[in-house]
Amino acid sequence: MNGFADVVALACLLAGAFFCLTAGLGLVRFPDVLTRMHAGTKPQVLGVLLIMVGAAIRLEGWANAWMLLLVAAFQLLTAPVSAHLVSRVAYRRRHVRRDLLLVDEFGGTGHQDEHHRGDEPGDAPPGAASAGRG
Repeated sequence: MNGFADVVALACLLAGAFFCLTAGLGLVRFPDVLTRMHAGTKPQVLGVLLIMVGAAIRLEGWANAWMLLLVAAFQLLTAPVSAHLVSRVAYRRRHVRRDLLLVDEFGGTGHQDEHHRGDEPGDAPPGAASAGRG
């Protein structure tokens, strides 16, 4: 390998390791499920992709590059789906700090109107599951 490719591979590996480290710190430090889920998916996926690019540059042979490409593809396919499912379950089980939400697309804004009594037509009582919504 030439010196320039080694430097680019090292930069990708170090940047990927940094993003994975920040994802781990975010999982420990953030206050609720949604912010932890965001920290666990966004920088972690970018970190893994950078590590895969750095490894593909450093390793020789198409067999290694294809294997790393498959790992990166599975990471891109599974991380958003799992983050969506985790956030959906957390929201439904009320493990979300609603005071931190700027917009709550399922229930209005994060700062609820005090005059809302919940007796408008179509409002379900608190704790009732709405049928047909997935």
